[in-house]
Amino acid sequence: MLASLLSGPTKKRTQVVSIDLGARTTKAVQILRKGEGFELVNFACKDTPSSDKGLTPEQLGEHLKAVMQAVGARSKRFTLVIGLSESILRHAEMPLIPIADARLMLKFNSKNYLQQDFPDHSFDMHLFPLVNANAGPDALKAPPTKGRYLVGAAKNSTLAHYQQAAKAGGLILDMIVPSAITPANAFEMAFPDLYQKEVIGLVDLGHDNSSISILKDGELILFRVVAIGSKKITSGLAEAMGVSVAEAEGIKVGLPDEVQVAMQSLLMPLGRELRASIDFIEHQQDKSVSQVYMSGGSARSKFIVDTLQGELMVASQTWNPTSFMTVSLSPEQAAELEQSAPQLTVAIGGAIAAF
Repeated sequence: MLASLLSGPTKKRTQVVSIDLGARTTKAVQILRKGEGFELVNFACKDTPSSDKGLTPEQLGEHLKAVMQAVGARSKRFTLVIGLSESILRHAEMPLIPIADARLMLKFNSKNYLQQDFPDHSFDMHLFPLVNANAGPDALKAPPTKGRYLVGAAKNSTLAHYQQAAKAGGLILDMIVPSAITPANAFEMAFPDLYQKEVIGLVDLGHDNSSISILKDGELILFRVVAIGSKKITSGLAEAMGVSVAEAEGIKVGLPDEVQVAMQSLLMPLGRELRASIDFIEHQQDKSVSQVYMSGGSARSKFIVDTLQGELMVASQTWNPTSFMTVSLSPEQAAELEQSAPQLTVAIGGAIAAF
């Protein structure tokens, strides 16, 4: 489990506010640690402000402050999950040295290990187990000198921007987490047996992009971003029907029968791209993906999930990232949670990284 690009205090946290700064909607959760378990105390979804020139730290700080108030934050500290366009996630084989030293190696020679230069970036790393749990007794005869790492990175200027925004809002930015790792983090908590023993796909349907993570025996073996999200689908529907984007969004939610054919044709390219990732892994691993679990705002639509399932040719369903927690909400919030849960996957996965 990858932790953070900006590490906060190392002491064990008893509560975390995690904010997923989405392109269209900002999602936040407040979670408490209760003994060996967790409790969802509050959540909030608010429109993300937009600007052609990008938000200034002051504008973003005001937004973050409002989100913290909406989620009833008990302190000024929070964890921020940044988007797919602002962070990278790669696999790397590197010498078995302390993580701090490995970060320095990447800082000064990222191309050697990541096949690409990443100047002025900060890195975090997770070392995969050196020996597979199913390996035979001969596996430990020769001590390994190299390890397989999961590497996350973001530009230093990006990290500084968010730190300035937090300060402008009177807040304390504890951690910055790349969104790429968050669906796997949340799924590990919600379905530990499936996470450890199966080959599964996690599809997160975002506004600008969608992503697919493929897990095998508790390891993230593939992560891929597809530049098709709900924005592109809604825009395509608006063009096909000759209506505004706002009208198309309303039609998409209601989804009358007459637009289903148009929706299916708009979803097919996304389905094909996701299927290509599954084909690649199944060929490489010689093992089939047994199930696909979908999250994100669009995953609330049974029609969209069923349509993508037809393209993927793998049993697909939405899942509830709050299922491993007790829930302390009013009846009204509890009813809203049933609808909003798929949208909270990234925020919850960010909170798990912080814990």
